[in-house]
Amino acid sequence: MAVLEVKNIEKHFGSTRVLENISFDLQEGQALAIIGSSGSGKTTLLRCLNFLEKPDRGQIIVRGSKLFDAADPATQRESEIRKKRLHFGLVFQSFHLFPQYTALKNVTLARELLAQEQEGFKSRKKQILAEIEAEGRELLSRMGLAERAGHYPHQLSGGQQQRVAIARALALHPDILCFDEPTSALDPELTGEVLKVIRSLAEQKTTMIIVTHEMAFARDVADQVIFMDGGVIVEQGDAEKVIGNPQQERTRQFLSRYSER
Repeated sequence: MAVLEVKNIEKHFGSTRVLENISFDLQEGQALAIIGSSGSGKTTLLRCLNFLEKPDRGQIIVRGSKLFDAADPATQRESEIRKKRLHFGLVFQSFHLFPQYTALKNVTLARELLAQEQEGFKSRKKQILAEIEAEGRELLSRMGLAERAGHYPHQLSGGQQQRVAIARALALHPDILCFDEPTSALDPELTGEVLKVIRSLAEQKTTMIIVTHEMAFARDVADQVIFMDGGVIVEQGDAEKVIGNPQQERTRQFLSRYSER
């Protein structure tokens, strides 16, 4: 069974078509890269998956459970949206860290807030918070930031801040970890350290969707690649095939333009 099934997703803003008939599956442990020009619908697709946008049509299914069906109002209750977002960890282009909190607190805050809603939290508060902190420190260690746990965002480089953001997303144990061009806000010298972390996650078989403009990285790391243009999927398949030997003229034109930069 696929971890994620996206079926016939459409999204329009007024008369502007942003997504049309988007369908794909994602298997456990796979990394999917989504490529395409600015305005092709890549970010909107991620926002629909994370329920930051409401699709006008289609279904989103995670582990066989229908999280969203545009034809079924019962799947669209606002009271359920936060719970559904927990299936998708989203790492934004900008880091969106809380400036008043340390790196460790940024990682653990959401887990702590969720824990407070659990039955029996008050009686086990000290133990639960200690466990959350220990896991937060372990995640920062995996990001190469063990010595930066007590630092505030303004004391961290852009690459370090983005690695904190990745740790924060992982802390919620999402089914799918999503990246929206995670290196676009970084200087070239800091891009490599973030890509190294994502590469490591791929090697650990973390299920991921990566919107990226790093073509070589996508070819090397992704199991599958989707090329989007004008709100539709033009081509999808094995990473080496789509990027190395595309079958569609629109894909070839895009990759040709990109290689000339």
